Amino acid sequence: MIDVLRDSIRPGRGQGIGRGAGGAALMESPGSDRWRSIYRGDEQARKVRDWCADRLDRWTVPHRRDVLSSCVGLTHVVSVGTGSPVVVVVPGADLSAALLEPLAAALAPNFSVLLLDLPGQPGLSADHLPRHSQLAWYGWWLADVLAQAVPGKAIVVGHALGGAIALTCGSPRIAGRALVSTAGLVPANANTTITRTTAPWLRATPARSASLLRRFLAPDHQASPHLSEWYDLVAQACRIGFTPPALPSELIARRTRTPRLVVAGEHDVVFPPPRLRDPVSRHLAAQLIVLPAGHLVVVEQPRALASLISTMSSAAPEQPGDR
Repeated sequence: MIDVLRDSIRPGRGQGIGRGAGGAALMESPGSDRWRSIYRGDEQARKVRDWCADRLDRWTVPHRRDVLSSCVGLTHVVSVGTGSPVVVVVPGADLSAALLEPLAAALAPNFSVLLLDLPGQPGLSADHLPRHSQLAWYGWWLADVLAQAVPGKAIVVGHALGGAIALTCGSPRIAGRALVSTAGLVPANANTTITRTTAPWLRATPARSASLLRRFLAPDHQASPHLSEWYDLVAQACRIGFTPPALPSELIARRTRTPRLVVAGEHDVVFPPPRLRDPVSRHLAAQLIVLPAGHLVVVEQPRALASLISTMSSAAPEQPGDR
């Protein structure tokens, strides 16, 4: 059985794509008023997808690209490495696997790595997101992707929104969770500094995108040109996403039955380490590891993160599941 939030959207009558390997029919048609696209229009969607495809074409890390028909629509997967176990990377909001080549390169020598694009986020997966119960929907989606793509156990690496999804999903294929700058434990920090930076970013200019990135990165980390270009494109092309709430403590406590790693950036303004320490200790019975980074640890510290994941993987059980 797959354990997701109780208010999860149950599969309904699917249209267009059919059934995923997990046995769940597609959700209600994205034409319903219960759904919305992340993009402002078709032209903006095309620009984002073209940018991601071009960025992947420039990767020097050998990789394969696949598209799965999941229970919520198409899911784009980038695969690197041939080791064991499998590591599944679930990015945060407004990130695409196309931006994570350094992390893929750091993980590939020791793992088989699957980097997913989230449905309902900018990238190469389906563009629609339900207007309600988003985390439950994402938990169901991740469970279905794991059932299709992972023959045995997997370590799920979730960044920000991806961390909340990893916590929401109780798939028995999950043998461990690496939660990085994670949502789901506490609400996002809504201080005035972030608000003053994020609100102008949505009226996109390169200068405003650069200002946002300076807040998201450690003071001594210089954003790459393609990362700056991406954030400017997302602001122009995409609607505002949703901010994950804190998950119920009872659900989080059930995730203590498998190994877990919780990592934060020292300079993270969205989920600052002082706000995470207590819930990490109290609900996950884990120690928060702090790296010299901002909110984008997966971009800023890929080698250090890969090393921590390698250490955690040695504690992952042979038989997955946290029941």
